[in-house]
Amino acid sequence: MAKLAIIGGTGLSALDGLNILEQHSVSTPFGSPSGAILEGELHGKTVFFLPRHGAKHTIPPHKINYRANIWALHYLGVDRIVAVAAVGGIRDDLAPSVLAVPDQIIDYTYGREQNFYSDDFTSDKHIDFSYPYDENIRQQLLQSALNNKIMMVDGGTYGATQGPRLESAAEIKRMAQDGCAMVGMTGMPEATLARELNIAYATCALIVNWAAGLSDGLITMAQIEQTIAGGMTQVKQILADVIRSQ
Repeated sequence: MAKLAIIGGTGLSALDGLNILEQHSVSTPFGSPSGAILEGELHGKTVFFLPRHGAKHTIPPHKINYRANIWALHYLGVDRIVAVAAVGGIRDDLAPSVLAVPDQIIDYTYGREQNFYSDDFTSDKHIDFSYPYDENIRQQLLQSALNNKIMMVDGGTYGATQGPRLESAAEIKRMAQDGCAMVGMTGMPEATLARELNIAYATCALIVNWAAGLSDGLITMAQIEQTIAGGMTQVKQILADVIRSQ
């Protein structure tokens, strides 16, 4: 039986209505995950939940132990992941409060452990990453949005930056020229680590602000938090539908 996990990002540190059955504190060869992994029941279906930044959002993007997180989920038998992300909009149709399911990614991060085989790499450890996101999960997210009469943009390239600072206007201009539709800080190496362990992975992205230089004035956390408060209600509706349809 397939096992689904939700990785919660900024604004999603808990799943509403989740009947917690067990908390898993997994020890991994790569250190500790962001926190205990919750195994629970929602709409009669089992689901695992892990807050990427920790239960109280105390782990910045560049300090997240992505390897421990993905390895721990794999250890628990998870074979499908929906990763929730709060991102900045670059493309014109990705305004604040819009939801999107990216289909490509560009990695601008540095210094992060990118794979599970850094210390014992062999040539057979190369993976194909032509299409980073699982198409079946992408389509399921889009269908769930349709079921709930929620607009969700299909496709777009996620540009993964280092953080924790927001980007400069010049960096966003470069990313737009590279073809990025949105910008976030946690998309990599999460996606590639899931691929290494054959876990189907897709991202549900909530655009929470225009990226740097694309709106009047500075980006403020107050504005972002206001957008998250409204947008996460729709994200939770979509996730509930995905879980229900397992």
